[in-house]
Amino acid sequence: MKQLGSASPASPQSIRGVVKSFSLFSQSIRRKIVGVALGLIVLMVVTSVLSMFMSAQVGRLLDELTNRYIPAYGNLARANIRSLERALSLRQMVIAKMQVPPDEDGYKARLKLFRDKDGEVEQETGAARKLINAIIADTGTPSDNAALARIDTRIEVAVTDLRRELAGESAKLIAALEAGKFEEARSTLAHVDGLRDQFTGKVDAIRADMLSQLLASSRVVIGNQRQAIIVSAAVTVLAAAIGWIFSLLVASGITRPVRQLLQGTREVEAGRLDRSIDVSTQDEIGQLSAAFNRMVEQLRRNERIRETFGRYIDPRVVEGLLDRPEVTLTQGQRRTMTILFCDMKGFTAMSEGMTPQGLVKVVNCYLSTMSAPIRSHRGIIDKYIGDAIMAYWGPPFIDEADQARFACAAAVDMAERVPSLRTQLPELLGMRAIPVECDIRIGIATGEVLTGSIGSEFMMSFTVMGDAVNLASRLEGANKLYGTRVLIAGATAAALGSAFELREVDRLTVVGQHVPQTIFEVMSRNGELTPQQRQLRTRYGEALAAYRAARWDEARAAFNSALEISPGDGPSLALLARIDLLAANPPADWDGSWHMEHK
Repeated sequence: MKQLGSASPASPQSIRGVVKSFSLFSQSIRRKIVGVALGLIVLMVVTSVLSMFMSAQVGRLLDELTNRYIPAYGNLARANIRSLERALSLRQMVIAKMQVPPDEDGYKARLKLFRDKDGEVEQETGAARKLINAIIADTGTPSDNAALARIDTRIEVAVTDLRRELAGESAKLIAALEAGKFEEARSTLAHVDGLRDQFTGKVDAIRADMLSQLLASSRVVIGNQRQAIIVSAAVTVLAAAIGWIFSLLVASGITRPVRQLLQGTREVEAGRLDRSIDVSTQDEIGQLSAAFNRMVEQLRRNERIRETFGRYIDPRVVEGLLDRPEVTLTQGQRRTMTILFCDMKGFTAMSEGMTPQGLVKVVNCYLSTMSAPIRSHRGIIDKYIGDAIMAYWGPPFIDEADQARFACAAAVDMAERVPSLRTQLPELLGMRAIPVECDIRIGIATGEVLTGSIGSEFMMSFTVMGDAVNLASRLEGANKLYGTRVLIAGATAAALGSAFELREVDRLTVVGQHVPQTIFEVMSRNGELTPQQRQLRTRYGEALAAYRAARWDEARAAFNSALEISPGDGPSLALLARIDLLAANPPADWDGSWHMEHK
């Protein structure tokens, strides 16, 4: 058992939910794109600032190298040169004074030059020391301040000590020359040359050390410049890699759900509604995925509605109710349509000895067997009335020109299924044979009807109403009178053309109408009549002509001849019985038509 007060571990789903809520993918697409753009801008700014900082550092080192190290080295070099020029001027003074006669003007010019060069030496060394001290004072550059301080001290020693001593000896030399003491001047000159060489040597050594510092600073500058290039390149590559990774993450977070949406759309387009899309983000695409799932669920619900109501209402009517409201106009429309009624012969007598369960099995088997041809020939099953089937053909479901042909094709197929039905029913009931032979009667009529949603405010039905409906129902019942299976009205026969083999049966005025209708029996499809059926149709046609002309004896003989060709022919038997009645009580206004008195 779990101890009281102990914290239950978080489930993986809750952890993933928390992580998802703080992840990049929980943001909107706009925030993702703006975030990636801002991240790239920040990386660019950091790279630029770092590059500027390192470039500024390198620039500072270059500035020190250019404006301090190199000028200081130049000052030391010029100080050495000025020292040599001063020594040269001193020697030229000696030559000018010792020659015969002495060159006083040359001597004075060289003396002035000597004194000027002495000041220039001091000026150059002072400038070098000033630059070196500036380098030492600048703490922002990585210079060797200790070495530079030693150089500064050596310059000071060289200038103050050696140069002072050299200046004193030079003054003695000048005094000896002006006094004419040439021997003393020569010895002093040798001593001056020694001091000069010593000064020059020390300046050369200082210059060499200064050159070393110059080269070291140059190497630092070059190293820093190379480091700046490497660091800038590394930061640029890092920024590009980070930007690329984030771009891939954002792109993946956008494209993956889009691909799922595309695949889901293709699945829906193909009619497969059993797949939902995983909602992995909370952005607009995630919302779109959730909406897509809701849409698919609604489509599934609509499909279930179609499947459910398709068992009660024809699927095309259901489709029209859901997808094409114009099919189900409540005010109704006048259309020419073909209506079919089908009934099972002997159903009442058959149902008397059956249990309710057995009766349901028989009715369901019969209706399923007879409904299949109607569906396969594009008919609309309007309703089941007990064992009766009402169906119709016509706009907007099929073209008006094809409706009669489809209806008669369905009727022929239904008649051809009767033997199979007779075999199925005993097996279905577990009996050797059913008490009454199973058969069907079909009536078909074509005419103008009212079609649309008809009913009350509580319930409506998409159906058809009109004289053609009544006529088809009466023709189905007329099959009892004529002993036929399929009777069609004259308008239906006219619309068929030569698609079926027909036999004109009679001119009949059905109950509820006052105009007689020429009715026909559908014998078979075109070209499928047997020779016996052709002879029967010919002989029956001759008998029917005599019957309509009230030539009763001739008609009786012709109908008997037809029965010899096909014993038990229902229409021949029916009209023979009628001839006996008409011959016994000849009608006064005989027009060859018969009035039905019962439905």
